[in-house]
Amino acid sequence: MPDAKKPAPGSGEAAIPQIPRPGAWGGKTTAPSCPICGRPAIPEQRPFCSARCRQIDLSHWLTGRYSIPGESLGEEEPED
Repeated sequence: MPDAKKPAPGSGEAAIPQIPRPGAWGGKTTAPSCPICGRPAIPEQRPFCSARCRQIDLSHWLTGRYSIPGESLGEEEPED
């Protein structure tokens, strides 16, 4: 894990992790894991490891398995 900036003692602030910039996977950091299968992601399919995992993720969104929390819109009643 990359070093974190250390807050001043007693400041009540949490440490902020240093995140490498995108594309800076060079030999020192590991590639992020695919959110579907956990294998290392490849730059061409980022953040996934393959086109298959990318399609599985899209399928989850389209079928409603994934959703963004919020108030349901439901049916609107027509205004008179």
